[in-house]
Amino acid sequence: MLVLRGQQDYRSVRVVWGIALVGLGLVCGSTGAIALPAPQAKVPAIAQAVQSAQSAEAIVNQGLQYIQQGNLEQAIAAFQQAAQIDPKMAAAHYNLGLALRQKGQLQPAASAFYKATQADPQFALAYANLGAALLEGSNVAQARDYLKRAIQLDPKLGLAHYNLGLALEQQNAYAQAAVAFQQAMQLSPSAPEPAYHLGMAYLQQGNRTDAYTAFQQAIRLNPRYAEAHYNLGSIQFQQGQLEQALGSFRKSAEANSNYANAYYAAGLVFLKQGKYKDAQVLLKYAQDLYTKQGNAAWAAKAAQQLQKVGAGGQ
Repeated sequence: MLVLRGQQDYRSVRVVWGIALVGLGLVCGSTGAIALPAPQAKVPAIAQAVQSAQSAEAIVNQGLQYIQQGNLEQAIAAFQQAAQIDPKMAAAHYNLGLALRQKGQLQPAASAFYKATQADPQFALAYANLGAALLEGSNVAQARDYLKRAIQLDPKLGLAHYNLGLALEQQNAYAQAAVAFQQAMQLSPSAPEPAYHLGMAYLQQGNRTDAYTAFQQAIRLNPRYAEAHYNLGSIQFQQGQLEQALGSFRKSAEANSNYANAYYAAGLVFLKQGKYKDAQVLLKYAQDLYTKQGNAAWAAKAAQQLQKVGAGGQ
């Protein structure tokens, strides 16, 4: 039996983050001649709080300047300092979370986003990014809950719908995932990922027709979407449309020359067509790529197909 690699290829999963940095407008002093009160020996508590808030705002804005300059370490330090000065400043925690995520520190980033939601319970983007951090850290159940909260606060937040779809997809709730991806497509019409994962959700429900349409939409938005071309080709292969499938697998490999699945699948097409030399070349190339990428299971499957090539070509 000719077996394509399963279409549920989660290496294509791309968690989407809300990357908008939140700035704070600084209140500048008036240029008019305004009499200042005489210095006080002891600053009242209210005045101290105002000064602390203004100081934290200034530090957050300095951190944003560091981000623009590409100085991530100093930005993190600035956001941390601002959060210490004013623990209720959601922008400080939120920007700290983004900076930590950029550095690859998922757990500290999630903690920072959580503190942002505590400082401002109506901060939808903070909930969305908290959900994204948890999802990327494989804490799917909690991610789903925070993403739902983000959507409750801002129903038009496309990235929250998309990431919720990913969470539901990983929980095998494919019908619900499809609804989330459809919402994401409406709210983020230029993003190809929701269409691709909508196709994946349809495939898991046995709906090849709508899956085919969804993959085509993903490709229209991103003609170099390797996984979308591959899954489109997989449907064509299963329907016996071998030349069309071969074209899709070729486009997949052109989009990502290290995508072993595309070479493996094209090799299967040639094998089914009786073109054993072509099949051998591609299956051997796929086997080498799988081995290089540490995928021993599929390297072994490629080797099994190569044995069939040898038997058929004799």
